[in-house]
Amino acid sequence: MVDASGSELEALKRGDEAAFVDAIRRYHGPMLRLAMAYVRDHHVAEDVVQEAWLTAIRSLDRFEGHSSLKTWIFGIVINIARARRRKESRWLTFSALLRRDDPDRREPTVDPSRFTRGGDWRAIPHQWENVPEATLLGKEAMQKVQAAIEKLPPKHRDVIVLRDVAELDAGPVSELLGISAENQRVRLHRARAAVRRALEDYLG
Repeated sequence: MVDASGSELEALKRGDEAAFVDAIRRYHGPMLRLAMAYVRDHHVAEDVVQEAWLTAIRSLDRFEGHSSLKTWIFGIVINIARARRRKESRWLTFSALLRRDDPDRREPTVDPSRFTRGGDWRAIPHQWENVPEATLLGKEAMQKVQAAIEKLPPKHRDVIVLRDVAELDAGPVSELLGISAENQRVRLHRARAAVRRALEDYLG
C-alpha cells in the first residue's frame, strides 16, 4: 500500500495499478458520500464519481501536488456535482449537528431573542439526550434536515457539506472554496446553527 504523500502521486502518474486500486479503495466511498450531498439519486451520484475518476486520471500529469491528492480529487467531485445540483440535493450526517463541543463556535449558536432580558430561556430548549435515536435518524427527521440544507445560501451549504459530509479539515475547505480561514469558520457556524434550529423546531 502506498501512502498519501508524494510517493502515491508518483506511483499514480507512473500508471501503477496497485496505487490506483488503493486510491479507489480509500477515496471512492467518501467521494460518493460527497456527491450525494449535492444530488438526490444514488445512480446520479455514482455517475458523478465515475466522471470524477476519469477526469482525475486524465489530469494527473497536470496535478503538481500543491494540495493533498484527496483535496484535489474532492474538488473535482464538487465541480461535477455542482453542475447537477439544480436537479439534485441530499441531506448530510447528524454527527456535527449534535456536537456540543464545536471547535469553530465563537459566537452564540442560539438566537439571543430566545432569552429574556434577565438571561433566562423564554422556552426551555429540547434536550437531544431525551430523543430516541430512531427519531433522530428517521425518514421524517432526515427530510427536515434536507429541507434546512436546501434553504441555506449556497456559500453556507458548500461549507457544511465539505466539513460535515466530506469530513475535510478547515484548511482544505478554505482552499477549495477560495475563502479565508475566518470566513470558512463563520459560514460553517451559521450553516450548522441554521440546521440545528430547524431540527430543534421539528423535535420540539
